[in-house]
Amino acid sequence: MVKRVVVGAHYGLRDWLVQRVTAVAMAVYLLLMIGVLAAQPSLDYAAWTALFHAPLLRVATLLFFVSLLLHAWVGVRDILMDYVHLTGVRLFLQALVVLVLAAYAAWFAEILWGA
Repeated sequence: MVKRVVVGAHYGLRDWLVQRVTAVAMAVYLLLMIGVLAAQPSLDYAAWTALFHAPLLRVATLLFFVSLLLHAWVGVRDILMDYVHLTGVRLFLQALVVLVLAAYAAWFAEILWGA
């Protein structure tokens, strides 16, 4: 009888696709922001405040940040699965990464919509 050793969840294609889609989304946002910022006559506090009061830019910025968090999660999880071989330590580190990313998401939402 062959004994199977489970070393990962074999996400494969889904992870590859998430990495590519989030990278494209972040690149599109960055190009959009470069264009928007280049069109601004001045970049003082009042200009930044007015810029981020537009709902479309807030939503686009939120989508950028969600893409960044997903991109980071897939990358860090893959690194942990490849290089941390003790299951308990790996699960602890993955849970810690999830908590930190969730805290970043809450902090970002407060910054974006709080003021």
